Amino acid sequence: MYSLDKINLEILTLLQKDSTLTVKDIAERVGLSPTPTFERIKSMEATGVINKYVTLLDSKKIGFLLIVYCNIVLKEQSKKGLQEFEKAVAKFPEIMEVISLSGTYDYMLKIATKDISAYNDFIVNKLSDIKNIGQYHSNIVMSMPKYETAFPLDNTK
Repeated sequence: MYSLDKINLEILTLLQKDSTLTVKDIAERVGLSPTPTFERIKSMEATGVINKYVTLLDSKKIGFLLIVYCNIVLKEQSKKGLQEFEKAVAKFPEIMEVISLSGTYDYMLKIATKDISAYNDFIVNKLSDIKNIGQYHSNIVMSMPKYETAFPLDNTK
């Protein structure tokens, strides 16, 4: 595990809230000069603590009116079967997340489509072509009262 001191945690908290902040802005807020702040950020990028920078979009405003969490049960849970499933679902742009689970389901997929008709088309013409799927159960998102991607780093102590 990468060592995260108080300043690194502050930098990460700031970047999670607004990844467009300049190194100068971050440095001022954490009480360092820009050069060591830049070096800390680069180190966290190089070690994979910072995986990538993204922009969060409002799904409805860009025409993705349906978000579905689809739980998957595989027919076969061999290493090869799992790897083939993961490789197959990684190809579909509609699938935003693939999460391996313990318990009743093997995987949970977060799928975004324009509407229910597009979701049905995705299931029938894409997902159903994956041979190892035994069952799938769709959970349609009705609303998202909380939508966060930031980890609560101030609670890691």
